[in-house]
Amino acid sequence: MDTDLYDEFGNYIGPELDSDEDDDELGRETKDLDEMDDDDDDDDIGDHDDDHPGMEVVLHEDKKYYPTAEEVYGPEVETIVQEEDTQPLTEPIIKPVKTKKFTLMEQTLPVTVYEMDFLADLMDNSELIRNVTLCGHLHHGKTCFVDCLIEQTHPEIRKRYDQDLCYTDILFTEQERGVGIKSTPVTVVLPDTKGKSYLFNIMDTPGHVNFSDEVTAGLRISDGVVLFIDAAEGVMLNTERLIKHAVQERLAVTVCINKIDRLILELKLPPTDAYYKLRHIVDEVNGLISMYSTDENLILSPLLGNVCFSSSQYSICFTLGSFAKIYADTFGDINYQEFAKRLWGDIYFNPKTRKFTKKAPTSSSQRSFVEFILEPLYKILAQVVGDVDTSLPRTLDELGIHLTKEELKLNIRPLLRLVCKKFFGEFTGNNVYHSNFFSPSDGDSDGPLMCHTTKMYSTDDGVQFHAFGRVLSGTIHAGQPVKVLGENYTLEDEEDSQICTVGRLWISVARYHIEVNRVPAGNWVLIEGVDQPIVKTATITEPRGNEEAQIFRPLKFNTTSVIKIAVEPVNPSELPKMLDGLRKVNKSYPSLTTKVEESGEHVILGTGELYLDCVMHDLRKMYSEIDIKVADPVVTFCETVVETSSLKCFAETPNKKNKITMIAEPLEKGLAEDIENEVVQITWNRKKLGEFFQTKYDWDLLAARSIWAFGPDATGPNILVDDTLPSEVDKALLGSVKDSIVQGFQWGTREGPLCDELIRNVKFKILDAVVAQEPLHRGGGQIIPTARRVVYSAFLMATPRLMEPYYFVEVQAPADCVSAVYTVLARRRGHVTQDAPIPGSPLYTIKAFIPAIDSFGFETDLRTHTQGQAFSLSVFHHWQIVPGDPLDKSIVIRPLEPQPAPHLAREFMIKTRRRKGLSEDVSISKFFDDPMLLELAKQDVVLNYPM
Repeated sequence: MDTDLYDEFGNYIGPELDSDEDDDELGRETKDLDEMDDDDDDDDIGDHDDDHPGMEVVLHEDKKYYPTAEEVYGPEVETIVQEEDTQPLTEPIIKPVKTKKFTLMEQTLPVTVYEMDFLADLMDNSELIRNVTLCGHLHHGKTCFVDCLIEQTHPEIRKRYDQDLCYTDILFTEQERGVGIKSTPVTVVLPDTKGKSYLFNIMDTPGHVNFSDEVTAGLRISDGVVLFIDAAEGVMLNTERLIKHAVQERLAVTVCINKIDRLILELKLPPTDAYYKLRHIVDEVNGLISMYSTDENLILSPLLGNVCFSSSQYSICFTLGSFAKIYADTFGDINYQEFAKRLWGDIYFNPKTRKFTKKAPTSSSQRSFVEFILEPLYKILAQVVGDVDTSLPRTLDELGIHLTKEELKLNIRPLLRLVCKKFFGEFTGNNVYHSNFFSPSDGDSDGPLMCHTTKMYSTDDGVQFHAFGRVLSGTIHAGQPVKVLGENYTLEDEEDSQICTVGRLWISVARYHIEVNRVPAGNWVLIEGVDQPIVKTATITEPRGNEEAQIFRPLKFNTTSVIKIAVEPVNPSELPKMLDGLRKVNKSYPSLTTKVEESGEHVILGTGELYLDCVMHDLRKMYSEIDIKVADPVVTFCETVVETSSLKCFAETPNKKNKITMIAEPLEKGLAEDIENEVVQITWNRKKLGEFFQTKYDWDLLAARSIWAFGPDATGPNILVDDTLPSEVDKALLGSVKDSIVQGFQWGTREGPLCDELIRNVKFKILDAVVAQEPLHRGGGQIIPTARRVVYSAFLMATPRLMEPYYFVEVQAPADCVSAVYTVLARRRGHVTQDAPIPGSPLYTIKAFIPAIDSFGFETDLRTHTQGQAFSLSVFHHWQIVPGDPLDKSIVIRPLEPQPAPHLAREFMIKTRRRKGLSEDVSISKFFDDPMLLELAKQDVVLNYPM
C-alpha cells in the first residue's frame, strides 16, 4: 500500500481520482448533470454563471434533498405526513373502507311461484290474511318448518343435503351458534287444500327461554300461534310457558307435532306405542290449556283440525283431513271429511263389515290412526331406509311415484325427503292454519291510521333501525308525515310524542324485503325513518285529527330480567360511543333494561347468560366497535320483612307541623304474585277491590276498602293501607295529602333502605296522622320525604330481610349422569324437586331450583361434569328470602372466602352497598327523628343499629 498517498489517520491525500462505474448513485447523477450542462453551454453561452449547480453558496436550511409530496403526487392529492411512532406498524396509515355486515341478505329479489304484484294485491283483502307466530321449545323445528314453506314458494332456494337451510336465521351470530336469537318475519302466499291463496305473515321466534321476550313481541301482532312440539321430547319447559303465555294473550292456539320421523328412525317405537306417545302429547297440552284458561271450549284434537303432524326434515306435514284426502284421491268415492273424523281415538275398522266400530273386532286389530296413517308411514320410511334396491321400486310403483335412476342412487336422507314429497304432494303445512282459527279482526283500511310497532330491526350496517309492526286501521303510505307516540304518552302528558316522516315501506321476508308504497290494515310492515323516537314499542297515528288516540299498552313479558352486568369502556374517552351503543341495543332487545346507578356505573339487565352474551356481542361489534370492560355478573335483590314492626314508627315534617305514623307487616302468601300478574288491579272501583281482598285473602271490610295504592308502581308488590279511624283523624285533611303520602310510599318502595333495591311483599299501614290546617304547611315538599322516611323506619323495625331471585332449571341427561347433576346443583345451593325418566327415551328429566347468583357458569360446569351429555335450560321462577340477618353486626365478612349460609344476607347487602357507592352499613339515625330515637331508647330497641 502506498504510504505517501495517505496521512497518519488513513485519510487519502493523493492526486484526485475519477469516479468508478460502481460508485454510488449520487455521484453518477451529478456527473450526468455536468454533462447536460456542458451541452447547454454550447447553445447559450449567456447563462453561463447561473447554471452551474453546486457552485453558489446554499445555506443548510435551504438545501432540498427530495422533491415535495406535491411535486410527486400532483396538487390535488391529500398527503399525510406521520411521525414514526404515533401509530403501530400493524395499522395502515390510511385504513381501507370496511363494510359492516352482520346479516345474510339476498342481493336481488328471488324467484317465487307467485307474482310479487299478486302478493301486494292480496294485502288489500283482510279476509285472506293470516298473521301467525310459530313458537315452541328450543330445537323443536320451527325454523326448519319455515324453510319447507320457503322452498315450496321459492323454486331456486334449496337446502344443501347435508345441512339445514335456516332461512330465517339471518344474523351471522345465529348461524354460528345454531340457535335463533331474534324473531324473524316471513310473508308468503300459500294455497289451501282447495288451491285458494292466502297471504301468510309468519313470525319465526327463538325457542330458547332466554329470548322469550322476542316471542312476546311476535304474539302481540299475531292472531294465533302454532305451537311446535318435538314428538320424541314431548312437552318441555318452554312449551309449557308458551302455552300459558298464548292463553293469557287470548290467542287461538294450534299444535304441530314435529319430528315424527324420530319416533320411527331414532326411538324405533312400534306403531301402537307411537300412537300412545302422540296421544300423550295432545293430552298433556290440553291439560296445560285447561289449567291456564277459563274458556272451556279451548280443546286441541286432531279431529278438530287444530293438531297437525309433521317432520320438517323430510317435508312431511299432514292433518287427518289431508291424509284422508290422499286416500280419497287414490281410491275415489270416499267422503274424506267423514273418513277423517274416524281416524283418531279408540276407533277400529272392521274389514268384514267395512264399518268403523268402537270395539276392536279381533284381538289383534289396530286403531284406525295406526292402521291408516302410521303403518303406511312406517312402511315408506322402512323401505327407503332398509331395502332401496329390491323392494323399494315395487312399492313406489304401487303408490304411483316415479323416480329416475339417478334419484334412486341418492343418499338415504335426500331420497327419503324426495319420496315423502312425492307421496304427500307439496308441503301443505298450511292447511292447519287456513281453517279459520286465525282470522284477523282489524279496522278498515279507510279509517284513521293506527299502527302498532313491537320490534326494531337494525339495518345491515347497524347505523339505524327499521320499526316493524302491524297496521290495525287505516293505511300507511311511504313518505307521509305521522305522529309517533312512545310508551310514556298519555292524553294528559303528551311529551312522549313526535312528528316524523315515514321513509320507505317494506314487506319483510327474512333475507329480502319487498318494497311497497302503501300498506293497508291487517298487514305487517317494516317502516323506515321513524326509529329515532322509538325505544321499545310505539303507536303510529295521524299527525292531526286523531287527538283522542291512546297508545297500545307496552309489552308484558312472561319472564323477569334479574341478571345485571356493569359495563365501561376500556378507554374512558370513548364513553359517548358506548352510550350510543347502549341506546341501540336497548332498541334491539325487547326486554333489555339499561340504567345508570347512583355511583355512575352503567348497568345492563337481562334474562340470562346467553342473552347478555348476545347483547354484549352486539354492543362491541355492531353498535359501538370499542373495547368494553364487563364486571362480574350479579343479580337484582329485593328487600322484605318477616314480622310486624316492633313498635309504631312516626316522623315529623321539617316544619314540625305534620306527623305520620306507620307500621309494616308482610303480605299474605301469593298476594304479591297476584298484583304482579294483574289478577287484581288498583284501578278497579273500591267495591270490587274490597270484595277481592275479603274473599281471597280474608281482610276485614274496613282494611279492604281503604287500600290507597300499590307500589312502587301500579303493579308493584307492596300495599299502602289507610288504617286510621275517623274518630281520631280528620279524614278530609288526610285525603288532601293522600297523593303526597302515596308518592313518598312509592319512592320508598322503589329504593329500599338496605341496599337501594325494590321492596317486595310488604303492607304499610298508616295508623295515625297529624296534618296542618293551612295548605301552605302541608305541601309535597314537606310530606313526600317524610312519608318516605316513615316507610323506611317502619320497614327497619319489622325484621328486614333480603330476597334473591331463584331459577327453575330443567336438565335432560342420560341415566348415568343423574348423580353428577345432583352434585353440581348441591355445590351451588340448588335443590332437585323432581327427576323422572322421559317416557319412550333413554333420558332423564331433572327439575330443580337454583339461586340466580349461583347460576353463573352452571351450564358449563354441568357439561364438564357430564362430558357434555347433560343439557340444561334455566328461567326465573320466584323470589326467596336469603338466609341470615342482613343487619347482624357480629358477622365478619372475610375477604376471598365463601361465606357460610347464615352470613349470606349480610355479605350480599354489604357488597351491593359497596358496589353502589353507599356507606358500608345502614345507619338508623338517617331515617329516624330525634323524638323517635328517644322513644326507641326507652324501649331498648337500639341494640343492633349503629347511630
